[in-house]
Amino acid sequence: MVSTWVGVRMWNLRMTRAAPHLPGKVPARCTSTRRTLRTTCSPTTDGTSNKKKKVIVISGPTGAGKSKLALELAKRLNGEIISADSVQVYRGLDVGSAKPSPSQRKEVPHHLIDILHPSEEYSAGQFFEDARQATKDIFDHGRVPIVTGGTGLYLRWYIYGKPEVPKASAEIGSEVASELMLLQENGNWDEAVLLVEKAGDPQAKFVARNDWYRLRRSLEIIKATGSPPSAFHVPYDSFRDQLNSSASLPCHGDKPPNHNEENLTKDLDYDFICFFLSSQRTELYRRIDLRCEEMLTETEGLLSEAMWLLNLGLFPNMNSATRAIGYRQAMEYLLFCKKNGGQSSPRDFLLFLSDFQKASRNFAKRQMTWFRNELIYQWIDASQPLEKVLDYIFDAYHDQTGRLAVPLSLKMDRDVSSRKEAFDLKSYRTRNRY
Repeated sequence: MVSTWVGVRMWNLRMTRAAPHLPGKVPARCTSTRRTLRTTCSPTTDGTSNKKKKVIVISGPTGAGKSKLALELAKRLNGEIISADSVQVYRGLDVGSAKPSPSQRKEVPHHLIDILHPSEEYSAGQFFEDARQATKDIFDHGRVPIVTGGTGLYLRWYIYGKPEVPKASAEIGSEVASELMLLQENGNWDEAVLLVEKAGDPQAKFVARNDWYRLRRSLEIIKATGSPPSAFHVPYDSFRDQLNSSASLPCHGDKPPNHNEENLTKDLDYDFICFFLSSQRTELYRRIDLRCEEMLTETEGLLSEAMWLLNLGLFPNMNSATRAIGYRQAMEYLLFCKKNGGQSSPRDFLLFLSDFQKASRNFAKRQMTWFRNELIYQWIDASQPLEKVLDYIFDAYHDQTGRLAVPLSLKMDRDVSSRKEAFDLKSYRTRNRY
């Protein structure tokens, strides 16, 4: 059973916690259907080579082991890692984002980690610009780009391109900020949504609650162009439309791509070799639950980082950093402790832990749903020996045909594949150590 030190000690001793050591500001962000599609080598547009440059993309649900796989692969291929994680961009948010350790980052260069203060916002569009620049820099160094992370929209735009939405002027940005500032300060989310809907964006009601950045951006686009964000072409949509309209494409699970499928990816900027690392859902859930526990039992763990965010004057759900799973729950728990005079019962702590674990499992479920429809990824079983997975990806990178199939021993089903697995998933219960 958890003792009450979790609430009392965390609040009383860490309320005065100094800000964690933060690296100096980086001068440029980039310095620090069911078919599976694989792009194949094809002519570039600059005439300097007859083959596209290869980029490896490794994704998967939270807790699947993406970072370790990417690190070991980078050692084999003389690669550098580009993080596609929407939380790892923030300095000081280390434990909750499972950020690579300083020693790992010294061993293999990492990009797009620790580039922002937690009070700043970050978007898929900015990630596209930063990650594409990092990719160019890595190629210029003669090394292999390995993009890894679980933020689906970041990776989709990175691969297929971002919508060409005009950037708002400073004047428009200031005008929008003034319109929404008071509403945000008073927590009038519904009123703000109504304002943006009346301005011309009927999709505003679907924006995640308290995502003030997206709401501001929508209003900026309307004022700058007279059209809502949905009016602008999304490159990925064209790719899907081409695929859906191609009646001649067979559908055989993870069968290597045929000629028609190759044509669908010929316009991509690089030869993207994409893998989705996962495991059976119940096994993944147990690993996630354990990791959540470990994040809370570390001396300088998630609760300590959440306290630091509160000391900065930030609040849960206030911006991108404080909406992140783990940080939001931890900040809410610490505010609850403060309201109760620094007291927390074992039951209070276990309720907080349960909420954190459930949110993390649900996030993993959403990630798997998202990537199940991303046809360019080959699904790999994370429960298989790391060396076997590394050997296959290494061979896939050096393969010249683009038709190297995932071995049956490594292949991961995209859906729940048996009645037993479905039953185990339905009856899953968290088993904490406390």
